[in-house]
Amino acid sequence: MSHHYHNLLCTTCYGERVPPARARLGYRTCLSCGEVAASKIRHTVAPMNKSNYMLFTDPTLLKQLNPKRT
Repeated sequence: MSHHYHNLLCTTCYGERVPPARARLGYRTCLSCGEVAASKIRHTVAPMNKSNYMLFTDPTLLKQLNPKRT
C-alpha cells in the first residue's frame, strides 16, 4: 500500500503531490509548476576575451561588453 498522503503538496498550485524523489532533492513544486517557473528564467553564458565564461541574466549587460556595438 502506497502512503502518498505523506508526500508534500506543491507550494504553487496546492493541487498535486510532490514525488518523494523530487522532494529529497529540495524541490517543493510539482513537475508542471516547476516547468512553468523554469521557463520564465532566461540567461546566457558568454566567453570573455582571455578569461573564463560569464553568466548573464540581463541582456543589456551583454550588449555593453561588445566594443563594436552600434
